[in-house]
Amino acid sequence: MKPNISIQKVEHSKVENIDFNNIPLGTTFTDHMFICDYDKGEWLNPRIVPMGLIPTHPAAMALHYGQAIFEGMKATVDSEGNPMLFRADKNAARLNKSADRMGMPHFPEQLFVEGLKQLVDLERNWIPPKDGSALYLRPFMYADEPFIGMRAATHFKFIIMASPAGPFFSKRIKLWAEKQYIRAANGGTGEAKAAGNYAAAIRPTELAKAKGYDQVLWLDAVEHKYIQEVGTMNIFFKIDGKFITPKRDGSILDGITRMSVIDILRDKGYEVIERAIPIDDIIEASKNGTLEEAFGTGTAVGIAYIQEIGIEDDTILVSDESPVGLEVNKTLNAIKTGKIEDKFGWMVKVEK
Repeated sequence: MKPNISIQKVEHSKVENIDFNNIPLGTTFTDHMFICDYDKGEWLNPRIVPMGLIPTHPAAMALHYGQAIFEGMKATVDSEGNPMLFRADKNAARLNKSADRMGMPHFPEQLFVEGLKQLVDLERNWIPPKDGSALYLRPFMYADEPFIGMRAATHFKFIIMASPAGPFFSKRIKLWAEKQYIRAANGGTGEAKAAGNYAAAIRPTELAKAKGYDQVLWLDAVEHKYIQEVGTMNIFFKIDGKFITPKRDGSILDGITRMSVIDILRDKGYEVIERAIPIDDIIEASKNGTLEEAFGTGTAVGIAYIQEIGIEDDTILVSDESPVGLEVNKTLNAIKTGKIEDKFGWMVKVEK
């Protein structure tokens, strides 16, 4: 049975004031948001309401103890103007995996997907039509119970908001291999999309940018030797005709774009190997000429092409071109916009 979601519409939409050719990143939000409350062991009152501020008690437990998780996904339009969601079921499942790690309740996956569909249907005019643009969707859950004390909260809010977004990276990026700060360790929260993971990354990222780099290349917490992620993305290297990507070991996010890129690469005939990758392997491949290209993958960026990697007093020259990365990105975007057949069964049409 379809979940019953109440809808309160705005009287006048702000979308007519939006210039879709010039969208400030992360500061423009649509007219509505989806909200649901958790209390006494169940999710209650799913609703779509006008976008607005949320009353929050100063003792809300998320502010003090960090029970906060989120997802990121995009809605696009196909050639007939129908809004499309990309692998929404995977986002629903991953949110609940994050909830497990953070001691939070599961959110019903059917309600997750239906809330997305109804919100995107209502905001369909907010989806930018330009190639590489999309309506970015941010489902998140946090503890809003007012209590000062170290225990799992008993009251939560789940919200979905939406923001039109243009292409993320327009140039090739430079990475700084970080050997002091860490992103995650085995047994930690690296595999969860927990808000605190990203807070801990801000300082080292700013330091990398001050050195002239765009993002941090994260290394393992113990030896600072094995590659984990790049910024907020998973990473792929093409060496001697084969693609390698760090294996999931509990400290690496199970990226939905990552798993999709692996499928696309294998479908195109490339061998993809998931394994531990010492950064020394990348240095050696660069020196002997077998490092052919590298790129990051993520919901916000899609595919980000990597130019070089700085490490201590050295520079790893990656590539000035990413032919396979470009091909994969075009395929991914073409699937999302219905320009080619979705033979993987990833897309979900949002009915009017």
